[in-house]
Amino acid sequence: MTSLGAVFRPQLAPERLRSVARLADDAGLEELWLWEDCFREGGISTAAAALAWTERVRVGVGLLPVPLRNVAITAMEAASLHRMFPGRAILGVGHGVQDWMGQVGARVESPVTLLREHLLALRALLSGERVTVDGRYVRLDDVALDWPPEAPHGGVLAGATGPRSLRLTGEAADGTILTASTNAEGVRKARQLVGEGRAAAGREPGPHRLVVYLLTATGPDAAARLRAELTAEGAEDVPDLGVAGDAGAVAKAVERLVEAGADSVVLQPTADEPDPEGFVRFAAEEVRPLVP
Repeated sequence: MTSLGAVFRPQLAPERLRSVARLADDAGLEELWLWEDCFREGGISTAAAALAWTERVRVGVGLLPVPLRNVAITAMEAASLHRMFPGRAILGVGHGVQDWMGQVGARVESPVTLLREHLLALRALLSGERVTVDGRYVRLDDVALDWPPEAPHGGVLAGATGPRSLRLTGEAADGTILTASTNAEGVRKARQLVGEGRAAAGREPGPHRLVVYLLTATGPDAAARLRAELTAEGAEDVPDLGVAGDAGAVAKAVERLVEAGADSVVLQPTADEPDPEGFVRFAAEEVRPLVP
């Protein structure tokens, strides 16, 4: 069955998260996703709070920019969440928005190399391995977690857009997160590139979770809000991107992405969504029953 989620966008103040998370939990939504956009809210801190405030909803972080973190710290924090909230934390990493990384002095010459090294080390640490590596960016000397995850945790996901980074996620990650700038054709292409990456790395065939954000607007002014956000992103001419309308229209858009290869579809409200709690309720109570 397709997993359906919603995004708590960091344009909202952190103190708004509690009511949204509790509503997602009570309404039966499967996933609530958080972002770590500079310079708004911390991904790990908000995920820990959302998990503590709820009982069953899975909480995803997409994405943690790896230039900001030593991989050992990422592993320690991830492992703590997995042990405290088994099966409920979903963590994704990415190379970050390069302009933002430059603002904090963390921009690197080869973001893809850094992401590859971080992913390989992070997955090994979370698997309980003792790691020594001397890479271009990631250097560890006999490092192992005292408290690695006890139960299967779904692995580490990575965000990707271009062909090179999509192949990398197949090579070095357990799943891929695609932005809301991805239509159904983009999902099909991503599946192909991920498969190429897995094959090139000699990885055995196996599941690779594909999470796709879907820009979604509902309500009387939905079409106008969606159009304004797509225009602001320079994506107004991309066919079948985003959806505006009632639950039926949104469910059909979700199904198109699932048919193209998405495992999880996460409804992303527009930045000016007037009712975040109402949006989560809409996703859980109106759209979810229409999605197989």
